[in-house]
Amino acid sequence: MQGPRGFVIRILDYIVRLGLLLLVCGCAAAPVAEGTPVPQPAVAIAPEVAAQLRELARCSTGSVYAMAYSPDGRLLAIVTAKGVHLRDAATLAPLRTIETSRAFGMAFSPDGTLLAAGAGEAVRLWRVPDGELVRTIEVAPGSASVAFSPDGTLLTTGSGDGTVQLWRISDGHSLQTLRAPEPEGLLGSVGTVAFSPDGTLLAAADSGAWDSAVRLWRVSDGALLLTAADRRKLLSVALSPDGTLLATGTSTGRMHNLELDSAALLRRVSDGTLLHALFHGQSSVSSVTFSPSSALLATASSRVVHLWRVSDGTLLRTLKGHTNDVTTTAFSPDGRLLASGSSDGTVRLWGVSP
Repeated sequence: MQGPRGFVIRILDYIVRLGLLLLVCGCAAAPVAEGTPVPQPAVAIAPEVAAQLRELARCSTGSVYAMAYSPDGRLLAIVTAKGVHLRDAATLAPLRTIETSRAFGMAFSPDGTLLAAGAGEAVRLWRVPDGELVRTIEVAPGSASVAFSPDGTLLTTGSGDGTVQLWRISDGHSLQTLRAPEPEGLLGSVGTVAFSPDGTLLAAADSGAWDSAVRLWRVSDGALLLTAADRRKLLSVALSPDGTLLATGTSTGRMHNLELDSAALLRRVSDGTLLHALFHGQSSVSSVTFSPSSALLATASSRVVHLWRVSDGTLLRTLKGHTNDVTTTAFSPDGRLLASGSSDGTVRLWGVSP
């Protein structure tokens, strides 16, 4: 029979082992209390430190559809069924909720003064400082994805009818409607859109009943420069901050009676060459996000986030902790934090412990 001293020692040993297990898994033992400062890593997330990433903070939000940091890194905007929630990025404290229904896509303007969200047949723009509605733009049905041009003068929307529309922000005037040429054109929805860093190119991923494609358009004249087709649904698209790479996330699929695993596909922008196919098995890739340095790609698949080295497609880290599907990811502008939002109702922040 062991005495009280031996029992205490065994309990302490168990606690230490549990703490080490949680650290190895990349999970925090408990959520950081809302309103307290988020630990700020001293280094940016990079391939060299990817193995050191762990959960630093989390907050409860409701099921997360989309998420973005403001350009200055001070705000974190989170889209849920109740609207767009603005939180202090330094403490995760709630600041304001902009009520809007059925919003799935959201973006900050480059100067951080406007916030756009697509919902159904309208895109709404609000002033960030006070939440005042600035403009409502009537768009094609099923519009959800939105993106600002880098100079802040244009807004693009992806629609359920397979079109991509360009709008002038100053007055909401429609400038262009882009669609794939016949007979190539698809009637599927455009789920995600993204501008190149210099604003000259526009990427859009559309998914039809049988085929999907990511397309690259020249903004100045609407010329279609690149089409990369796929037999899987395309769920996400991103252009690297250095403007050289295009990433897409897919669902699973079928070709010639063969099951196709889901993947994050990395292509060269200049000619569309496929550089890496980062396979995720039977779990759809719901989000692809480049780090600010373009050295890393974060992908969301099922309940985890994967970190890949872009140069060679090596998987560096798998971040676990969410209890339901991860729907969206976002790097902070300084690259020190990676946020993941999930249908488990939480947003979690990952980084290297300060």
